[in-house]
Amino acid sequence: MRKIYLASNSKARRNILRDFGVKFKVLPSRPKELTSKGKLSYVGLVKKNALLKAQGAARRIRHGIVIAADTVVVQDKKIFGKPKNLGDARSMLKKLSSGPQWIYTGICAIEKGKGRVKEKILLDYEKTKIYMDKLTGPEIAAYFKKVSPLDKAGSFDIQGRGAFFIRRIEGCYYNVVGLPVRKLYLMLKKLGIKPFVFLFFAICSLPLAILGGCSTEYNIVTGEQEMYYYSTDKEVNMGKAIHKQVLEQFKLAQDPLLQKRVEDIGKKIAAVCDRKEIDYHFYVLEEKEVNAFSLPGGYVYIFKGLIDKTGEGDSELAGVIAHEVGHIVARHSIKRLQAEQLYSVLRVLSAVSTNTAEAGAAADIAVTQLMLGYSREDEFLADKLGTRYLKLAGYDPNGMISFFVKLQEYERRQPLRQISYYKTHPYVPDRIRMVKEELGQGMNFDDYINIENQPHK
Repeated sequence: MRKIYLASNSKARRNILRDFGVKFKVLPSRPKELTSKGKLSYVGLVKKNALLKAQGAARRIRHGIVIAADTVVVQDKKIFGKPKNLGDARSMLKKLSSGPQWIYTGICAIEKGKGRVKEKILLDYEKTKIYMDKLTGPEIAAYFKKVSPLDKAGSFDIQGRGAFFIRRIEGCYYNVVGLPVRKLYLMLKKLGIKPFVFLFFAICSLPLAILGGCSTEYNIVTGEQEMYYYSTDKEVNMGKAIHKQVLEQFKLAQDPLLQKRVEDIGKKIAAVCDRKEIDYHFYVLEEKEVNAFSLPGGYVYIFKGLIDKTGEGDSELAGVIAHEVGHIVARHSIKRLQAEQLYSVLRVLSAVSTNTAEAGAAADIAVTQLMLGYSREDEFLADKLGTRYLKLAGYDPNGMISFFVKLQEYERRQPLRQISYYKTHPYVPDRIRMVKEELGQGMNFDDYINIENQPHK
């Protein structure tokens, strides 16, 4: 196994390599770097400095692979490197926050082989455009109290608290951190390093590194120990951020009596559910679509088109609400987002809710993902929990069955759509069977012959 050396003392670069499972040794290199580009382009400048760093470290080893990188920030044709002192950092960050900037990173990999094997040198670069919120002097001072800017090009860290004032990025996120991983991946691949080894470690370790640790909790409704990367507080913050985006995408129903009806039913369901450490919120959306969905942290949304399909009593509507509460109790939305490994989305949404464009974009992605539905197992569990909560809240649980039948007849007459309540749920006969089993009712002949094993056509 060839040894890998990182020619940098950068904490951010070390963390990136560790997060992706790369085993390496730090071998700092301090050549005399170019601070102005002269006749070089910005790309040429960072590539030259990366080469100088890599060569400096390579001279100290007999064989192995040396990785080096160099990053500069450019705005209005002026180069911003690492600040000399806090005063320099303050003026630098204030200037950078006044307009868009480019981040250039040069990356170099040098392989030294054993014996007479010729040395291999690979050079590449990455560039990313950044838009910041305009920062005031007190905001910069408060930021510097928490984060030292002296070891950071441009005086900020996008992977830490600096993320709160980054409005948008165009390009590679890891380039802004200081080591463009895609370009590194391609380099290692050219040098014969098996990249999928790193990808395996990345899948295992990224959630822990990104979200600052995880916890194992006993889920009362599944009866299993489950791994979560979010505390309840972070889940609630996430729900608040996504809720803002829901209100931008959908219009709330203007019928106060209908809204109160859903809230009253929802409160009764929430009062008997298995998860009471969060507050539940219930909303009616002015949409003709027959649909409903829930968010992390206790948010439930019912489309008006779905309510119109329910019976005169409340039992059918209560069944839909109880099903969505079941998803929240079992934390299905959290587990779905964890499984999707949506780094940028999770990083923004697990932080304190903001009104930045980045938060809005992340919430928009989360809404789409959650509306596309859950696994069949998750849907069955939500049906089971919903049936239980219906009964405990004093509603007729058979209302869930009668709504399933109506829903199936309605959906069979509709054209295929990307998102619909039927498409994102298991087949109706299977759901009826689950409800009857929870109620202790026997299955009849029709239940057995109607169990579907093939997708609905």
